[in-house]
Amino acid sequence: MSIGKALGKAVLDCMPDRVFLSIAHRRKVGRFPNITHPRTFNEKILHRCLYPDARFVDLTDKLTVRDYVRRKVGEQYLIPLIATPPAFTRDVFDALPSKFVMKANHGSGFVEVVRDKSKTSFEALQRLAQRWLATDFYRVARERHYRTIKPRIYFEHLLLESNEEVPADIKIHCFFSEGQTKPTIYIAVISDRFGEHPRGDTYDANWNRLDLAIGHYLRSMQAAPRPANLAALLAVATSLAEGFEYVRVDLYAPGDKIYFGELTFTPGAGVFPMVPEDLDYEWGRLMNRPFMQGARA
Repeated sequence: MSIGKALGKAVLDCMPDRVFLSIAHRRKVGRFPNITHPRTFNEKILHRCLYPDARFVDLTDKLTVRDYVRRKVGEQYLIPLIATPPAFTRDVFDALPSKFVMKANHGSGFVEVVRDKSKTSFEALQRLAQRWLATDFYRVARERHYRTIKPRIYFEHLLLESNEEVPADIKIHCFFSEGQTKPTIYIAVISDRFGEHPRGDTYDANWNRLDLAIGHYLRSMQAAPRPANLAALLAVATSLAEGFEYVRVDLYAPGDKIYFGELTFTPGAGVFPMVPEDLDYEWGRLMNRPFMQGARA
């Protein structure tokens, strides 16, 4: 890292959370946010980053959230765990099956897909695990509910489609506006996430592809087939989202199965580019429960 970049990083690291988030929003969204009186989706997510609901901690931790999923919808929706060791040792590695997924519980992007254990090594995975465990994910984007999550490495069964491909991420945005008993739903589908050409497409609850973009993924050339179990996917997401004004429920649907991925309360840390820009305001209007300066972390 150059001296200039190192100094820039040091300056950012020293910034108060509110200033850091405001600058990040300006750089990525294109305008300074109003965090005190938020109107857009991104602004309201920034407010959540600073003043998270106390429930967010356990439901963001990818291990403790499993108890919530088990209570709300059932064990059958949980990806089978292979190991949750207190430390990743060679004995743990030797006991792993030939294919698996290594993850960390305390942030986003901590995923390593291993299709053939003979083509990797304990040392390589240990270095990766140590890097993940050393990452204070709260410092990455100042999402305060990550501050008290204790980092853990764990191993899951590798989900695969019949063609041996990793299933698409089905990210179901659930908005329970004031007075609603059923959520307004948008479905983001991230395909080929671990391949060379990942794509992101957004659908409504009836699986009509929408002419919009969220985040950095390019759209696919054509819409994906409507899942045969779409109604079941939406029912699972709705059950898990109950009691929250907004949450994104990530699911996988290999074959005729449904598996839970994670709950995300602050997607993009409030700095998601959204096209068209009006979408940011539209989603902000869906988060319309009486605004409160709220409980702090």
